[in-house]
Amino acid sequence: MTPQPFELRKERMGPLPIVNHFMERLGIDTLLEEFVPTEDARVDLPYAKGLGVLLRSIIVEREPIYRQQETVHTFAPRMFGVEANEAALLSDDRIGRALDQLFDADRGALMTETVVRIGRRFGVCLNELHNDSTTICLTGQYRDAQGRSIRGRRAPWITFGLSKDHRPDLKQILFVLTTSADGGIPVQFRCGDGNASDVGTHIETWETLRHVAGRADFLYVADSKLCVTETMDYIDGKKGRFVTVLPRTRTEDAYFRKWIQTHEPEWEPVWDRPNPRRKHGPRDRWWVFQYPLPSREVWPVTWVYSSLLRLKQDRTRMEQVAAATEELVGLKKRLASPKSRLRKGPKVEACITEIFRR
Repeated sequence: MTPQPFELRKERMGPLPIVNHFMERLGIDTLLEEFVPTEDARVDLPYAKGLGVLLRSIIVEREPIYRQQETVHTFAPRMFGVEANEAALLSDDRIGRALDQLFDADRGALMTETVVRIGRRFGVCLNELHNDSTTICLTGQYRDAQGRSIRGRRAPWITFGLSKDHRPDLKQILFVLTTSADGGIPVQFRCGDGNASDVGTHIETWETLRHVAGRADFLYVADSKLCVTETMDYIDGKKGRFVTVLPRTRTEDAYFRKWIQTHEPEWEPVWDRPNPRRKHGPRDRWWVFQYPLPSREVWPVTWVYSSLLRLKQDRTRMEQVAAATEELVGLKKRLASPKSRLRKGPKVEACITEIFRR
């Protein structure tokens, strides 16, 4: 019997075997089928499968919706969770309809169930959760995106606001993300109006996290936007815990800055590690001092001193002084020039004030 020759076949897999392994452990495809079911028998491609393809594509290739079919065909069969005949149905219209169904679904419950599974199957600790927000800039007019109600659900208002990307010329939305201290695993996220303040996001976020964590005594860590009396009292009233940053606008900050001019705090070392960014750089050392007086809400106030932050501030201050000195020298040369138009005192003072302001 003559042995048959081997057939060499080359297939592209990329990171998809790893991605699919974790998706199977979490049961993502099953969750999508549960929360985004396909109830119309006329639908050729189930909504859950279209969303599964898009999810894998975002992780691997980040191609636009209209190129999903082309992307799937460049990988080995079934790597995207669809059969060959289903891959031929991956048009942008079908994926768009799947996204419409996802919009109508109970996305909050879907996210909660996903996070709960992550915690159970991977042992992610939810004792400490860190919250922050940013703005996502968008190009275009988005004339209809004004917080309108779509099929009973309110969509975010894409509009101008305080841009954290320093792009006030672009419209934006607010993106709020909470991660676990244990590995930085995303636990909860949501989008808000582009002109929404971070201050009003924490109560709703904390309530969602309480449901996810299954208890209220987890440590909620957030920036100075959490330092609002109503928000802190709400979390405390629900038996929650929090750590936040005291903003410069609070009177407690001014009192401490005045107090430290004539007193020496008893700093207590709490952190000492190698420089996290430079192998041979100065060590990262932290000290804390609990101020004798509490906040006006009677919360304890702890001041933190960081060696690396001090070096950064010193360097920034030196750069600012050097830049101001150069501009003052340039202004002096302009004033000495016979062609200078800066002759009156108020105009000169305004130029000097602007230099110091920068």
